[in-house]
Amino acid sequence: MDKIIVTGCNGQLGRAINKELGATGKYELVNTDVFEGEGIIPLDITDVDSVVKLVKDVNPKAIINCAAYTAVDKQESDIDLSYKINAIGPRNLSIASSEVGAKLVHVSTDYVFAGNASKPYTEFDATGPVSVYGKTKLAGEEFVKQFARNYFIIRTAWLYGDGKNFVKTMLKLSENHDEVSVVNDQLGNPTSTTELAKAIHYLMNTENYGIFHGTCEGDTNWADFTEEIFRIAGKKTKVNHVSTAEYQAKNPQSAPRPAYSILENYMLKLTTDFMFADWHDAIEQYIKELV
Repeated sequence: MDKIIVTGCNGQLGRAINKELGATGKYELVNTDVFEGEGIIPLDITDVDSVVKLVKDVNPKAIINCAAYTAVDKQESDIDLSYKINAIGPRNLSIASSEVGAKLVHVSTDYVFAGNASKPYTEFDATGPVSVYGKTKLAGEEFVKQFARNYFIIRTAWLYGDGKNFVKTMLKLSENHDEVSVVNDQLGNPTSTTELAKAIHYLMNTENYGIFHGTCEGDTNWADFTEEIFRIAGKKTKVNHVSTAEYQAKNPQSAPRPAYSILENYMLKLTTDFMFADWHDAIEQYIKELV
């Protein structure tokens, strides 16, 4: 049975990976996270010696890196920790994966782009992050390319799954608010962790290495996304469409948000027959499972 190391197993994607791979009965999952728990090995991915030791002891077929520092605003003033987790961590996993000949699946983000495009970003477009989060995630990508032999870098966006996320926040607000204000000038691809886990599972069993975009098909803005969430959940809460400038005047954010971060899964479509679900179908399935 192939052994698979999953870092950040307690996060939304880590849980989805466990569900996706665990259902097959084909893999022995070695779950790691920063905190020890039942069936979880504590691992600090920023410590290269600890990472290499664990990977050598396990000798996995693949490592799936779901660990990341994703608190976008905090990272503007917490730069060192951001680089440690989002850049040094992937570097260490890359070094260790090469030591044992394991494949590395590394999850990245739409924030590696400037967010000022007028058409969907493909894997061939130039990066240009404007936030600390984006810069450290791009540095992580570069380390993976430098140190890992067999790797898949998968950029995703607007993730929701089993854990804290935008969808659950909006549904909770709808319980005691007649209306909410949500920005309508930031465009992207809402993406289910279930769909991303399927893509990771698919790619992991190939030699189709490189950089991929992995988001649900179609795009929207946060306000329209919220309206769709409320429609599916049967909520009557009104969504006020506001600009980013209007929102930040009342709710200051330290990190800039990309106005346009729609990703095109170009490499998946060029080189595979794998297709993500449309975002409308994915969010409907997610909410049905929630309620």
